[in-house]
Amino acid sequence: MDKLSEEIELPPQVREQLMRLQQLQQTLQAVVTQKQQLEIELTETDKAMSELKNATKETPVYKSVGNILIKYDKKRLLEELTERNELLNTRVTVLGKQEERTKERIKEVQEKLQTRIGKKSPQ
Repeated sequence: MDKLSEEIELPPQVREQLMRLQQLQQTLQAVVTQKQQLEIELTETDKAMSELKNATKETPVYKSVGNILIKYDKKRLLEELTERNELLNTRVTVLGKQEERTKERIKEVQEKLQTRIGKKSPQ
């Protein structure tokens, strides 16, 4: 039994690379989730801006503040939404770049692991 345990024991460098790969995969999942949430918010902001632009001057406009709606100035609300839209776009772009870097790093670690354990995946 001891011999079997020794055979499946991984060298420290391989264990370290496997842990690094797992951390990178978790990071990637977190980045993708956050990016998706921001993209949903961006879509909602775009829709709200479109509706505001199509609203007439007589149409009352309300803003959600906590659990209540308050009457709000259309122009001011549109400015706030435009600013929020720009911020969301920037954050989505940054997360997109982080996602790509993390994917590249995962690929690098996978290649190192394959080299260390003497296996190459078919391409």
